[in-house]
Amino acid sequence: MGINPFDENNKIIHAKIITANSIEILIKMKFFLPVLFSIQVFLISSSVFAQDQVRSGPPAYHIAVFAPVYLDSVFTGNYYHAGKKFPRFVVPGLDFFQGAEIALDSLPLPNATIIAHFFDTKSETGSIEKLIMEGKLDSMQLIIGSVRDEDFSDLSGFAKRKSIPFISATYPNDGGITENPYLVIVNSTLKSHCESIFSFLLQNHGTDNIVHVRKKGSQEDRVAGYFNTVNRTDGGNLLKIKTLNLDSNFNLLKNSLDSNQQNIIVAGSLDEDFARSICQAASSLKKKYRITLIGMPNWDGFTSLSAKELKDFPIHYTSAYFNNKWDDKSKMIQDLYLKKFKGKPSDYAFKGFEMIHVFSQLLSSYPASMMAHLNDYAYNVFCAYNFKAVYLSKDKSIPDYYENKHVYFLKKLNGVVSKAW
Repeated sequence: MGINPFDENNKIIHAKIITANSIEILIKMKFFLPVLFSIQVFLISSSVFAQDQVRSGPPAYHIAVFAPVYLDSVFTGNYYHAGKKFPRFVVPGLDFFQGAEIALDSLPLPNATIIAHFFDTKSETGSIEKLIMEGKLDSMQLIIGSVRDEDFSDLSGFAKRKSIPFISATYPNDGGITENPYLVIVNSTLKSHCESIFSFLLQNHGTDNIVHVRKKGSQEDRVAGYFNTVNRTDGGNLLKIKTLNLDSNFNLLKNSLDSNQQNIIVAGSLDEDFARSICQAASSLKKKYRITLIGMPNWDGFTSLSAKELKDFPIHYTSAYFNNKWDDKSKMIQDLYLKKFKGKPSDYAFKGFEMIHVFSQLLSSYPASMMAHLNDYAYNVFCAYNFKAVYLSKDKSIPDYYENKHVYFLKKLNGVVSKAW
């Protein structure tokens, strides 16, 4: 069955290079209700691209959207072989696509057309490497990806070779990429989070008792290294920070606290067991000591930090993403999910929506120079961004990448997350 790629306003084309019947069944299995959007096959050929170039009307911009949906792991042809259970591992990618779909249907683009191509990164027959080799991405003006590891590296390399902006939407890592002025990291790296925590301490708690609590481990060494680097000056250290190594006996924490001062505990570990133990130890001391506990950015996903024994004890951590879902766009997304699916969208749906909404408008506003205008927009949706060029060494003239340096300080208290500062 063919489709008219334009909507009634002649503004947006939805071109999806994924298996149509499979994605429809997958969404139905997720919510056990009709699909929110009719996902159809629109296989793009070179002749279609040529027609778009000569079509009269607003200029057309091609955007490739990547996320892991694992269609080939769930389906053999149109046969769904995961039984009665819905595979949870497909939810992030599927919701990312769904959020992007909603954004495409609501974009205010009176003078441009967006042609969106959706790719399942876990396709067994259409890997990123194969798509690149076959030239399937050569006509893109923008790449948006909820990807990591090898997929991240492949898309970064392709973006650099073809001078195409690549928006890494969810991966908090630079993947060792250097000298790539077309890479944009939205989800701030661990280094940036540590720098933001240190800046906050320097500005607000310079005279307080600061304790960096850690355990043995390579990730913990990285965190300590980031703090040591920003703290070090020619004349010594900017802040006096105690370091406490704890691997088992967390009762030793009280030996580093001062009952006469405000105590700032920076828990420098990404391990959930450690996070739970240090939070329990700090909570047990809250009546005797004034304590502010700051954890790492991945703590937002630790369900154990909502345990009963942590009741009434605030846990702080940093994040590049915060959405209290009170705004009109968030309510619209939630209403659509509730109406069609009787369910709630995950954060990946909001992230997919935001990436399309922000960066497609940037592309249509600055088609020839988008990378020079990453902060020149009034299209904030849920989060604030502050993109800066990152130079990993002082002697470089070409940015290694661009990174969002805006970090939120969040507080989790009795299961409720809010902005702390």
